[in-house]
Amino acid sequence: MLETHDLTREFRRRGKPFAAVDHVNLTVAPGEFVAIVGRSGNGKSTLLNLITGLLRPTGGSVTVDGRDVASLDDREASAMRNRTIGFVTQSATLLANLTVLDNVILPAAMAGDALRDTDGRPDMDATGDAVPSASRDDDMPDVIAPERLDDDDPLTFRAHDLLQSLQVDDLAGCYPKELSGGEMRRVSIARALMNRPKLLIADEPTGDLDAESTAIVMRLLRDVADGGTAVLMVTHDPDALAYVDRTLRMDRGLLSEA
Repeated sequence: MLETHDLTREFRRRGKPFAAVDHVNLTVAPGEFVAIVGRSGNGKSTLLNLITGLLRPTGGSVTVDGRDVASLDDREASAMRNRTIGFVTQSATLLANLTVLDNVILPAAMAGDALRDTDGRPDMDATGDAVPSASRDDDMPDVIAPERLDDDDPLTFRAHDLLQSLQVDDLAGCYPKELSGGEMRRVSIARALMNRPKLLIADEPTGDLDAESTAIVMRLLRDVADGGTAVLMVTHDPDALAYVDRTLRMDRGLLSEA
């Protein structure tokens, strides 16, 4: 699902180049849960940004679901992050003008390809992916608000189900400014899972959470991996490592077995 080969990203500091990510080789298979640990400032978040296409590599390659990420244009990379990758960033990225529920539904609304059959369910192909819409207008804006959906709509039902699994469904009608840091983190995880990604990227998913909430999140991520999703997590939380299949360490841009 994910493969990097000699992946490198250089920056300049005081006029001298340095490799924040230095010839990294990494493979994460479907259903595998991999954690990356290491001190801050050693390239972990840069690596995640390269994998998701938010940064371009200086050298090497990233392949996600068989596609060379660096070869994608902005629209293609955005579509990949919405449909193939679920990305839980370290900073809060919920949209302030949308409720918790609408924030979670937003990725499905932006996908624009969840056609409903006569039962009101998204039209899926044999692999479980939504069938592409022939009516999608590429001239439409990249950011849209979710349409108002009935409570029994499949998208609303899935969003509530994700929020409930993270024990924040009672906040569905709230706005981000009303949430604590830990609550925003859990809502962001629900949003990242909305489109059933093939690859979940999580940057410090338990950073703002107490022990009980950490256990809730980690059990969900373990269940997601057991369901076939490749999960790559950066963490400083030793309690989170009990749930993963493999732990790697990043030090000065170099990735190795922990």
